[in-house]
Amino acid sequence: MTVTIARENAIAVVTVDNPPVNALSQALRQALVEAVAELDADAAVKVVVLICAGRTFIAGADVSEFGKPPQPPHLPDVVAGIESAKKPWVAAVHGSALGGGLEVALGCAYRVAVASASLGLPEVKLGIIPGAGGTVRLPRLIGAAAAVELVTGGSPVGAKKAQALGLVDALIDGDLRAGAIAFANEIAGKPLPQPISGRAVAAVEAGFWEGAEKAVAAKAKREAAPLRALASVRKASETDFASAMAFERETFLALRGSEQAAALRHVFFAERAAPRPPELAGVTTRDLRSAAVIGGGTMGAGIAAALRDAGLPVVLVERDDAAVERGLANIRAIFEGSVKRGRITPEVAAQRIAGVTGSDDYGLLADTDLVIEAVFEDLAVKRAVFEKLSAICRPDAVLATNTSYLDPSLISEGVARPERFLGLHFFSPAHVMKLLEIVPTEATAPEVLATGFALARQLGKIPVRAGICDGFIGNRILKVTRAQAERLLLSGATPSAVDAAMRAFGLPMGPFEAQDLGGLDIAAFQRKAARARGETPFAPVAERLCAMERFGQKTGGGWYDYVPGDRAPKPSEAVAAVIAEEAAGRPQQAWNEASIADAIILPMVNEATRILEERVALRSADIDLVKIHGYGFPRWRGGPMHYAEARGLAGVVAVLDRLASEGLAEPPCGGLRRAAEAGSFSVLAK
Repeated sequence: MTVTIARENAIAVVTVDNPPVNALSQALRQALVEAVAELDADAAVKVVVLICAGRTFIAGADVSEFGKPPQPPHLPDVVAGIESAKKPWVAAVHGSALGGGLEVALGCAYRVAVASASLGLPEVKLGIIPGAGGTVRLPRLIGAAAAVELVTGGSPVGAKKAQALGLVDALIDGDLRAGAIAFANEIAGKPLPQPISGRAVAAVEAGFWEGAEKAVAAKAKREAAPLRALASVRKASETDFASAMAFERETFLALRGSEQAAALRHVFFAERAAPRPPELAGVTTRDLRSAAVIGGGTMGAGIAAALRDAGLPVVLVERDDAAVERGLANIRAIFEGSVKRGRITPEVAAQRIAGVTGSDDYGLLADTDLVIEAVFEDLAVKRAVFEKLSAICRPDAVLATNTSYLDPSLISEGVARPERFLGLHFFSPAHVMKLLEIVPTEATAPEVLATGFALARQLGKIPVRAGICDGFIGNRILKVTRAQAERLLLSGATPSAVDAAMRAFGLPMGPFEAQDLGGLDIAAFQRKAARARGETPFAPVAERLCAMERFGQKTGGGWYDYVPGDRAPKPSEAVAAVIAEEAAGRPQQAWNEASIADAIILPMVNEATRILEERVALRSADIDLVKIHGYGFPRWRGGPMHYAEARGLAGVVAVLDRLASEGLAEPPCGGLRRAAEAGSFSVLAK
């Protein structure tokens, strides 16, 4: 049974038990309706406590019902039934009260919570808005300003802040059930408080809504749901309850079937699945209680900070005392920066810094569970590190290389027990970026690969298994992005037009702005390595800019010019001259934002399809996660593979055929043509 009822004198305790997260399934909704009716009819009951079994309060909708026609009783009716009950209901919250779970709690007359609980309305993160009164009751309870922040941002608040807002009536120390019953006994016999639906929203100052709209639009960029959520809160503040509920429900239903909601649901499910891939089900992982990082530069320090954030003690090894001190200083700077931004307290920072031991002695690693190498991207240097580690570390210690492009199989040559070795491609800054590409070699043992995924879970990362190739998944596609951007320059587009088009598509910055920020010399180094392998990378303009020592912002000029002290890019006459020389004799055309986006995004999809065909990626959703979490692909478009499927793969093939005929892209690969015939990439993921 999803709901059970126990009676303790005049208090009825309604317990929801719908594991794993007490989601609001049809059966649970029906059981709650029946519980209201049963307890209304019981004269002995004075107050009802609503509590949940397991690790959380009601944490939202039943994800298995996503995309399906809703079945009665509908959640707004359930919440209304609780609110209009003859006996006051008290929501007793632990874990998370999210989405529909919080809406149910808002239907209760009172809300109590343990201090560790969190409450929120995250619907905008799925491209929708609350649909059972969240935008209508919340401003009536806590005011419009606080409601706008909760509803349009989608992030939950802790119970202490919720109490300060007026969302929670009391915090419970100790046992929640006993504390909630004690609270219920205190209010028994008191008059029922006015239902939230009957309350008015406190007036806001002049200009509040206009200011809120600007702020929400700036954060949302091109996501639709946050602004629609704001409109619903405003409607609730300016009209009667019934009209506001109708407006909320109409908006919810309209958004539920939108392309953005479908894309965000796709990402939601992909993220849920990523930490536990099905091919590793049942594989035992190795315990990781201690870790070490070799190299204290930007990447090594970031990895060490991420390990400390997860509670692991870390040994940082560098080549000499001076390098050790620089590495420790880099780690201190990370945590001190977090203090300045208010993310952690000075005490937490001190604790995390104290958990790092710096040394130039590899002998300290003899009993370490995990060692991550993060030295310079040079094969010989990395091999020398693993030669030392192989001789010193325990035979069952996991040895990992952080590399962006080098072949982990070549790095691991000579490692004793190569089955314990794998690649872990962190993205910079490693303590911030969520993506972790996990790259096994042919020798990597399944339990070591599974341990890599367990580490990702411990670090709060989104892990994706990647096969071995130049650039793995993300950087291999990035090479196509850069090449396509240059092809556009040679056919009539400008760097600023290309960057503007990609921002309009939803990326945080365009390819040329991004190269100027990171440094053109990084890609130049990778092209040099590619040429050494016999490849011929396409970057005619970039090569000339590097020859002119225009490496980006750090040299005062790259694809753009920069004024000292100002990072704003300015069009460069020198770059325009180079482009004109390289474009001489080539056909020129007028480009608009949509055609520029097609000429960059669709060749990325083509390359991603090859990656899927070659089993470098096992699932198209994994490619979407890589591009979203590592490269800023707009989440609300669902990633490049979802975007292509939603757009129609036959149309994607047609555009690529046209671009190929004009010499502006590679023709569609065989896998993409097969996927277009099937209408889905799933035909390739077998």
